[in-house]
Amino acid sequence: MQMMGRIGLMGLGIALVGVLTGVALFAEDKLSKPPVEDGSKIVITSPKEGEEVDDSFELKYELTRGSQATHAHVYLDGQYQKGFSGAFKGLSKGDHKITVTGATKDHDLVTATHTIIVEVE
Repeated sequence: MQMMGRIGLMGLGIALVGVLTGVALFAEDKLSKPPVEDGSKIVITSPKEGEEVDDSFELKYELTRGSQATHAHVYLDGQYQKGFSGAFKGLSKGDHKITVTGATKDHDLVTATHTIIVEVE
């Protein structure tokens, strides 16, 4: 019983460190594994780097699948966008960093990635 309490507190401590440092320690994404080099390529086609956009806009990208990539993961300002529908809505004014990274069927990341910064007017 005492061991369970210690493990629970340790887990809480790790989660708290993640919250305070801004690091997603228990992310839906498998960031702890090194990316797989499988020959995939990703290019964000719209919007373009540095473009001024409205607070809601579509993100378009092209994934050329290598030997393992099956889909892509989208990040906004470093936060994984689980279930991303293809459009951002209601973003705050200012600069935002968008990253698209290839992923395997098991959601392991591949090295194919593209990052842009857009400015919401």
